Amino acid sequence: MPHAAAPPFTPASRAHSTGASSPVPRAADSERRRTSASVVLRSVLEHGPVARSGIARLTGLSPASVTDYCARFTRLGLIREAAAPHRSGGVGRPHLPVDLDDSRFVVGGIHVAVPYTTVALLDLRGRVVAERQLKHERTDAGWVLERAADGLAALLARAPGRRPLGVGVAAGGWVDRDSGTVVEHPLLGWRDVAVGEALGARTGLPVHVDGHARALVNAERLFGRARGSRSVLHLFVGNMVDAAFATNDEVHHGPRSQAGAIAHLPLGGGTQRCVCGRVGCLQVELSERTLCRRAREAGVTDGVNPMRVLEAAAAGDPVAARLLVDRSRMVGRAAALLLDILNPETVVVTEIGAMYRADCLAALRESVGPERAASVSPTSFADSVLATAGGSVALDMLFRDPLGSSPQPT
Repeated sequence: MPHAAAPPFTPASRAHSTGASSPVPRAADSERRRTSASVVLRSVLEHGPVARSGIARLTGLSPASVTDYCARFTRLGLIREAAAPHRSGGVGRPHLPVDLDDSRFVVGGIHVAVPYTTVALLDLRGRVVAERQLKHERTDAGWVLERAADGLAALLARAPGRRPLGVGVAAGGWVDRDSGTVVEHPLLGWRDVAVGEALGARTGLPVHVDGHARALVNAERLFGRARGSRSVLHLFVGNMVDAAFATNDEVHHGPRSQAGAIAHLPLGGGTQRCVCGRVGCLQVELSERTLCRRAREAGVTDGVNPMRVLEAAAAGDPVAARLLVDRSRMVGRAAALLLDILNPETVVVTEIGAMYRADCLAALRESVGPERAASVSPTSFADSVLATAGGSVALDMLFRDPLGSSPQPT
């Protein structure tokens, strides 16, 4: 991907001057402007088309401030005025609503799984507009990331008129968001891989990296069922088992982004021996590798793709259905454990059984318990969960700091 395609990015702090002599007021003013810009753009995302006066009421900002931010977003191409409303009479200029302009920009999304990498383009509403899966012939980091960058470049080449704002990368394991590093991914054999630096050099775009469970919490609060929830727990159960927790619109990362590492939490009644030497760890009990091994032992499938187990169950195989229901029931027990610790308002689970089968979702909720079952839902992005995970890392940065993460007008 040529470096010339990269849009220029300017921090929001350079676009404003507070005139204060002390760095403390300047920092406070900069943070206040960033927060105000974020709530205005989020209000347009959630309520658009919406009048500026409506945004002022929703956010508590002054009409003058809202008008100023909307003018900036319009110049940047992030929002546009909607069609003029019909008027039955009266005088004066009608209040033109504004809406998100989802026609100009995209973000790139990269999700690195164990068997393949997903590359995608997402619009500003978090919708996947293009997607491709790249099977891993090798898993060494340099080869995987180079192929991902090339795959993303190919998608952009087939999207004329769409300007890339940046790239989001999501992966399992221990991912340090601040440094853009995959610190440890045991199934890929990665340690201290500078993903953000490598892809930034390859694409010429800003690159943001995070763990896939945290990425999907951000997707849910921006575009999914968890929008407006005061606290959200996300449980990701694939080949890797991870969790993420958000309160008051902030995802908890912890030092070096180690929060959410639940792979070795014990699951009561577990029977599988983990690589750590213990029996019943969440990772070994719940992973898709374990599901596929059990399916092979039962004669359901001879492969390593969990979707084949799902297909067998859909075709009427009772053993495949039982394997999936049993797994979802164990996932429910893991969710109940985390519910006891964190007590979130909303629980979102990414797990193939609960995503696609009513009996699996029912089993999961039964394990959670009747008093909390209604708070548990499958992911909002069943048909595009991995693509959404990658792209949402970049979209979260945009909606948190729209003036600092947006291209200057050309």
